Amino acid sequence: MAWLTKGVNHMRRIILRHVILLSLPLLFGLGARYGVAWSQASCGSLVGPLLAAKCGRIQRDYYLMLQTAGTAVGCALAATIGIWLERRRVRAGATLPTGP
Repeated sequence: MAWLTKGVNHMRRIILRHVILLSLPLLFGLGARYGVAWSQASCGSLVGPLLAAKCGRIQRDYYLMLQTAGTAVGCALAATIGIWLERRRVRAGATLPTGP
């Protein structure tokens, strides 16, 4: 019965690893967007009440661009980590002795 729990724990580790890798692009995208949102003041205080509406549209465009860029960076990072982990797993399997 010990072999059964060993396989379950191994599967949990694999699933947890994939969930963490899956969440990286989302976290990077949201982090980039909120980082800019917290660092900038409101449009009304930046340009005045006359141009605040136009500034709001431009500000939303910047938010969207930065969120997209953050998501792209997160995807690249997740792909790099995934490739590294897979190569490490294949190398570890290749060095195991096979046979009686």
